[in-house]
Amino acid sequence: MSDHVNLQQQFDSALSHHRAGRLAEAEAVYRQILSADPNDADALHLLGVIANQTGRNDQAIDLIGRAVELDPEYAEALFNLGNALAERGDFDPAIASYEKAIRLTPDYVEAHFNLGDVRLKTGRLDEAIGSFQRAIRLKPDYAKAYNNLGSALAEKGRHEEAIAAYRRALQLKPDFAEAHNNLGKPLQEMDCLDDALASYRRAIQLKPDFAEAHSNLGNVLSRLGKLDEAIASYRQAIRLKPEFAGPQSNLGNALKDKGQLDEAIVAYRHAIRLKPDYAEAYSNLGAAMAAKGQFNDAVAAYRQAIRLKPDYAPAHSNLGSVLKDKGQLDEAIAAYRQAIRLKTDSAEAHSNLLFALHYHPAFDARMILEEHRLWSRQHAEPLKKLIQPHANNRDPDRRLRVGYVSPDFRDHVVGQSLLPLLRQHDHRQLEIFCYSNVPRPDALTDQLRGYADVWRGIVGLSDSKAADLIRQDRIDVLVDLTLHSANNRLLTFARKPAPVQVTYLGYCSTTGLETMDYRLSDPHLDPPDSDRSIYGEQTIHLPETYWCYNPRGPTPEPSPPPASANGCVTFGCLNNFAKVSPALDLWAQILQCLPRSRLIVHSHPGPHLDAVRERFAGNGISPDRLEFPSRQPWPEYVLTYGRIDIALDPFPWGGGITTCDALWMGVPVVSLVGRTAVGRGGASILTNVGVAELIARTPQQYVHIATDLAGDLPRLAELRRTLRARMQASPLMDAPRFARNVESAYREMWKHFISSPL
Repeated sequence: MSDHVNLQQQFDSALSHHRAGRLAEAEAVYRQILSADPNDADALHLLGVIANQTGRNDQAIDLIGRAVELDPEYAEALFNLGNALAERGDFDPAIASYEKAIRLTPDYVEAHFNLGDVRLKTGRLDEAIGSFQRAIRLKPDYAKAYNNLGSALAEKGRHEEAIAAYRRALQLKPDFAEAHNNLGKPLQEMDCLDDALASYRRAIQLKPDFAEAHSNLGNVLSRLGKLDEAIASYRQAIRLKPEFAGPQSNLGNALKDKGQLDEAIVAYRHAIRLKPDYAEAYSNLGAAMAAKGQFNDAVAAYRQAIRLKPDYAPAHSNLGSVLKDKGQLDEAIAAYRQAIRLKTDSAEAHSNLLFALHYHPAFDARMILEEHRLWSRQHAEPLKKLIQPHANNRDPDRRLRVGYVSPDFRDHVVGQSLLPLLRQHDHRQLEIFCYSNVPRPDALTDQLRGYADVWRGIVGLSDSKAADLIRQDRIDVLVDLTLHSANNRLLTFARKPAPVQVTYLGYCSTTGLETMDYRLSDPHLDPPDSDRSIYGEQTIHLPETYWCYNPRGPTPEPSPPPASANGCVTFGCLNNFAKVSPALDLWAQILQCLPRSRLIVHSHPGPHLDAVRERFAGNGISPDRLEFPSRQPWPEYVLTYGRIDIALDPFPWGGGITTCDALWMGVPVVSLVGRTAVGRGGASILTNVGVAELIARTPQQYVHIATDLAGDLPRLAELRRTLRARMQASPLMDAPRFARNVESAYREMWKHFISSPL
């Protein structure tokens, strides 16, 4: 009896030490007990708990496991065995141990909570939700259970329920920093960005060293285009937790969006050093490399991302974009299609594919339309249920509210092309709204803003929120300026926030959207007898031209043809290289016909140019007759035209503003009429300038026009001398007339709408 009393005293002493945090003293006493009775399940269990508390996980599992073997109905030991197994990453045995503890003690609230936590970690979200809900029923004031319930609901995409769970946790525990941080995430997903910012800032206020909250705050600031503040938040997260790879990669994204590409690359490489299997960081690194024109390094980074994470759709899509820019169109299209297979709901990857199809000679307008209709069925049709009736005042002659939507209100070909139209709009007839998706405004942004009556920034707004804003502004005619090119907002248009919707300027094609009513074109891009059924929208012809040309900056007067000094003709194409690849063989024929001639082609550097040189060498053209300048600032770009005698329009997607630039510098452009509207830009521009004789209908005629012009130096000199004046006298540069034509088109669209039944 005295031995039993002595053991009980020892056990009470051990427990006292244990509860007071004196673990070494408690462990010594538990071991004394076990030396006297090796099968004391309580001592084995609690000694195992101390082992787990002090980082000896394997020993803990052994000790607590022995206690359970001695007493299979020892619920507390089963619970702590589950904890030790979970810490070691043995999640299935941990779940089994928790479930046994709960069968023995159904109201074991901590076991329900920890079981839910392991289920959450292993992606068993429905079961996790059930565990947390049972814990809450047993303990209604259990703030941690509400917090974790919110996390499971958020993972399921049940964001409104997650928000409610987090808010209940915060009602119970207002200083719960983790719950404030977690609340920000579904608020972000629900586009409640101001509320998300407030949540993250509150989390940081409560816990200033909360690295994850600083990083999450950076994500929202970045999405809102507040890049400097985002960068500061990421840097703070990194200072607090230097081994945290996520903010390093996100810092790179913000730096990239600011145009600080070298710094972005350093950040991505740091993230990869911290986490060598970080597929997302490799993909982001590829994007920065591509923006620098280092296409081969970009391809290598994307391929490494794919090796690490074969189902990572964004890396496949981004790889497609670089391959497209290298002129590898088949490979690009294959990469886009793989991205779409992996992530069928990726409207962005699908848009990238549609954009790329226009470059490929194997796709005609009918095939392109079918691909666009597939995009619409997958991404736009599910949004039809969100379309609401429009209550706009149906007066036919009132001042119309016209909204322009674009990510390119900046130093971009779209922004430059829009400038003369906005400058000349009649504000007595139209109230102009611009919905700007530009994260990094520039001087041109400021110019464009000056010609708008109302300027709305929609960076960071979801398509749904953007549509709500447009509807609140009671826009009558909403104009898309992007189609399927980068950062489009077509899913805003899919919600039909305005009664009349029209696409224009990004490039002349179709969106595929049933909710896009019209597309602007001209009689040369879409001749009157052409098939209009190849577009999802009704085609409206501007009377003369699709473009109103506005030189991007100061330009010198055209110089004499370089052939007069060089003794040989130099051909050139300064278009995007993605447009060039299908035309190379025909250009080689032209150079074969003129053995001393040369060719200048814009391209980023890289081994893809070795393939181009080999392609020309196979046609007897030596590499020293070819030159490949990379992307140039405007002053150098226009001076390059001074070295070109004749510009060769690429196909099947021809030039637009680049063609105008060449003509402005006195360089004649030979163009081949294509099978699609984007292939007839040259025909439109050359006709409007009055040099339709430079338009070819067949490849043979294209070669003939180019070689014939090359042999007529007086004619080249005359064109060089007169083309700028012809441009200035043409509809291409008559901005007031162009603006009246566009406004007339908008008015006719509006009148058609109000004549339709309600």
